[in-house]
Amino acid sequence: MGKIEFTVESDLPPERVLAAATDFTERRPDLWPGISRRFYKVHEQGDGWCECTEGSDTAGGIWAHERYEWSGNAIHGTVVDSNVFKSGTWELRAEPSKSGGSRVTVVNDRVPKGKGLLFAPIMLLMGKKILAGNLRKTLDIIRTTPGPT
Repeated sequence: MGKIEFTVESDLPPERVLAAATDFTERRPDLWPGISRRFYKVHEQGDGWCECTEGSDTAGGIWAHERYEWSGNAIHGTVVDSNVFKSGTWELRAEPSKSGGSRVTVVNDRVPKGKGLLFAPIMLLMGKKILAGNLRKTLDIIRTTPGPT
């Protein structure tokens, strides 16, 4: 699929963005609307890491079991198993911006397989726009959600 990297500016502080990115409670699909409850499952979790399966109902269901690890201003995910990715990584970094909010950078570098190969051309052409739009939706949800995120 190739590496897709993009940055979104937000008025949210980096701590709030990272709190949502590392929130692996039952409310994760509410914060990240691209995650279907049908596929969301936490397998194991510890201090600074989580293994979970997340997915979407798109194309009859796409999912990835990933190991997330976080520290400082970043969370990094590595594909363990998936029906659309052979391998790969995902990273989100949230850093303070000059405007007082945050600069959120995402790097998606996954290798497609199976029906993931059907989405690869679309993602090469429009991946930044699609994924940045999804992140903006999540940031809007975080902004209006009470609690630690």
